[in-house]
Amino acid sequence: MTIRLPFWMATLTVFSMSSAMAQTPTARIVSSANSFLSTLDQKQRERALFAFDDEEQRVRWSNLPISIVRRAGLNMGELSPAQRAAAFSLVSAVLSKKGFEKVQQIMDGDELLKTNQGKGGGKGGGKGGGAMFGKDLYYISILGTPSEKNLWMLQFGGHHLALNITIAGERGILTPSLTGAQPAVYTIDGKTVRPLRQESDKALALFNALEENQRKQAILTYRVSDLVLGPGQDGKTIQPEGLKASSMNEKQRAMLLDVIAEWAGIVHDSAAATRMAELKADLNDTWFAWSGPTTVTSGSNLTAYYRIQGPHLVIEYAPQQMGGDPAMHIHAMYRDPTNDYGRKPATK
Repeated sequence: MTIRLPFWMATLTVFSMSSAMAQTPTARIVSSANSFLSTLDQKQRERALFAFDDEEQRVRWSNLPISIVRRAGLNMGELSPAQRAAAFSLVSAVLSKKGFEKVQQIMDGDELLKTNQGKGGGKGGGKGGGAMFGKDLYYISILGTPSEKNLWMLQFGGHHLALNITIAGERGILTPSLTGAQPAVYTIDGKTVRPLRQESDKALALFNALEENQRKQAILTYRVSDLVLGPGQDGKTIQPEGLKASSMNEKQRAMLLDVIAEWAGIVHDSAAATRMAELKADLNDTWFAWSGPTTVTSGSNLTAYYRIQGPHLVIEYAPQQMGGDPAMHIHAMYRDPTNDYGRKPATK
């Protein structure tokens, strides 16, 4: 049976679809933010909203569970199904498809960790440890007023996840952001999941593509076991080390850019394209450093630390060496030392 819409309804539908398609990415993000806020009552709005220059809230993120480092805002567990859906719609709007998928995989892993803790195993020990982990314990907050022109920020995160996304007109500034995973390999619905698979596999492929003398330059003379510029290290700088991209051939430089894109590509596509253009322009002044084992078990993750550092970039990948299998517990960091939290004035 064919259903015919009244002319006015069909016209309105086409108009609405065209308007949605005509929206800029920033307009869609602002619309999603306002839609989420419209689902909240007054008390919830007061808890979710902060001033853009609220320094205390800005730095309230970590790889640690919320029982150790308290977050502020609204957690997913206290939201109604409609509110939670609106919150995830906003997070999805500021991210690329693969970025949002990565967030979901990190949270799914944390839910699995919660289940295992509830059975009495792992860190935190004993029953009740599940209260430290799980999808309900991820927080959302907005700093500033959602706007297509003025600066504002979305924060979303919890255990092993911290997204600090400043919306600056058409730019989406994702730094500083932390993406980790524990467990970093797990099975769900019969499918093996590795949230940081590409960050591991592409870096190893780059390392293996280096010539022997290049590897010697890339490998640090000391061991690095965790993030150097992780949570609480805002404003700090480190000297570039390792192999400079200007000493790589074209294929190796392309592979390096591909690794970088695993971080820069988390934000929505148009902002990611702008960011990648900036990082590509910096490439000859970008360094690749490695610390730890140079082989990996098939289907597993690196147990080595690596760092990519350029004029506007610091990436760190840091398997956790204390207790258990380091391939199963990973911290990873993405920064722009010149523009974390979108502090740098926009240039026309």
